Amino acid sequence: MNISNSFGISASALTAQRLRMDVISSNIANAETTRASVVNGEAVPYKRKMVVLEPNKSSFSSMLQSQMRDGGTGEGVRVSEIRDDQSPLKPVYDPTHPDANADGYVFMPNVDIAKEMVDMISASRSYEANVTALNSTKAMISKALEIGRA
Repeated sequence: MNISNSFGISASALTAQRLRMDVISSNIANAETTRASVVNGEAVPYKRKMVVLEPNKSSFSSMLQSQMRDGGTGEGVRVSEIRDDQSPLKPVYDPTHPDANADGYVFMPNVDIAKEMVDMISASRSYEANVTALNSTKAMISKALEIGRA
């Protein structure tokens, strides 16, 4: 195993978790946005975004072959896409709202602040874990270099 691979793996995870936190922040910021885009001449509420992560190796068989051939390590993670959450919008009765329909309902974004905060904590903890792994790798390399000096 090449020890520098662990730097790349941690770096890819740090980048992915940072993007996750950015998307979650965007979701929270737009939790009340009823006019995020225009479709067919009509304003559409913001739709919650979700980050989809996948391993850098494209298939299970290529990962298995790499492990069997040379005991290789993983290649890290990457963001494969940012997709809209397809859960339904939340109807809220507010006949005074400028975006209310004829029945007095406003369709609000499908963003649940509690769910977003749980996701933010999860992304933050994952980020912290990868920083710890990166620091551990640096410490191991430093100790190995000290052994060489003695």
